[in-house]
Amino acid sequence: MRELLRGRFARRLALAFAALGVGTAALTAVLVNTAFTARFQDYLAEQQSSRQQQLVSLFAAAHSRDDTWNTQSLDQLAPTVAMTGSEAVLLDAAGRPVWSLADANVDAATLAMHRDMMGTGALGPPRSLPVTVDGQQVGTLQVRVPQGVIPAVDKDFQASVNRLLAAGAFAAALVALAIGLFTARRATAPIAELTQAADDLAAGQRDRRVASIPDNEIGRLATAFNTMADRVEKEDELRRSFAADVAHELRTPLAIQRSQLEAIQDGISKPTENVIASLHEETLRLGRLVADLETLALADAAAFTLERAPLSLTTLVRDTITDLAGAFTDAGLTLRTDLHEAHVDGDAVRLRQIIINQLTNALKFVPDGGTVTITLRTHDGWAELRVADTGPGIPTEDLPHVFDRFFRSRAARADGSGIGLAVAAELTAAHGGTLTADSTPGRGATFTTRLPTR
Repeated sequence: MRELLRGRFARRLALAFAALGVGTAALTAVLVNTAFTARFQDYLAEQQSSRQQQLVSLFAAAHSRDDTWNTQSLDQLAPTVAMTGSEAVLLDAAGRPVWSLADANVDAATLAMHRDMMGTGALGPPRSLPVTVDGQQVGTLQVRVPQGVIPAVDKDFQASVNRLLAAGAFAAALVALAIGLFTARRATAPIAELTQAADDLAAGQRDRRVASIPDNEIGRLATAFNTMADRVEKEDELRRSFAADVAHELRTPLAIQRSQLEAIQDGISKPTENVIASLHEETLRLGRLVADLETLALADAAAFTLERAPLSLTTLVRDTITDLAGAFTDAGLTLRTDLHEAHVDGDAVRLRQIIINQLTNALKFVPDGGTVTITLRTHDGWAELRVADTGPGIPTEDLPHVFDRFFRSRAARADGSGIGLAVAAELTAAHGGTLTADSTPGRGATFTTRLPTR
């Protein structure tokens, strides 16, 4: 039980069930006792009313017999009235006192003694009741009759019911506590496992997952946690792969530079124009790799560093294509354009980088003789820039990951860093847009950039 009640939520849930059971039993006890009391009060009131009517009938009979109020006849009624423990004062029709128990020498002590002997209880409130004979009021009887007491057998019955209710409350508390413990265990077990899994994941166990997934809100939370853990593990794998690829990319130009420089130092070769050009090319390659890494790091903060301004996206795309036209010609690629006017609010430098990354990606993968088609349209408040090529396309298993950070396809050529599309996607998102890819292996690829228009 201590294990089950370890968590605050479990304790509260179990105690809430127990409190509900006790509260229900207590409410039942209150309602039952209230009903008993009301029923006994009604019973006692009926008894008082019956005694009062009996006394009225007694005095009405005495008047009918004598056709007037006869003191001697009334004195004969005194023992009967005294035996009931009641007090009575008779008034005539004009409201004048006619008779009382005191006139018949019956004092209050005698009446109290009768009430104690009969166990009828204390006197009730005074009542003034009309005395009628043949439909005509002949007097008024002011009477106080005993209130009556609850019989001992009724008291015993009520006490037994209360004891039964108390036992029921205790049993209900135990049952509710057991149900609460069971429910708390069922409800908190997935939460405890989820908490432990989160602690293990934070401690470095990247393969930790939640095994118990109930069909409720906690189950959806566990599923979301497992999905998050899968993404974290996948990102770790990609990061390690990316680090290895970057190390390889850095090692190759550095090895070339080192070997050529050592050859010059050892006098094996001379610093000819070709050697210097080769060293310069490797230096530029290193510079491009470092620039890509820096751009990827800065892309995280792009939403906060964009220098937005109204601009013509059409002009920006056209100028960028013009700057790269020579590279496409040298690669033997045909460049086609279909540009419509589109205006956006954005950072010209960052938007140009998005376009360049997609065009240089096409330069890398489209073979000699291929075609790259660039179209720009506006639709429903969005500017859509499409870069379609006739290259080999993207492998189906790689397509969902082309924009993932640190992802590099196995089919990627060795002269790229593999992070250009990730940078483009980050910068597009910073502008409030989207960058998507569509491809059929062997039939080229299409990249679509959507940006909100002005």
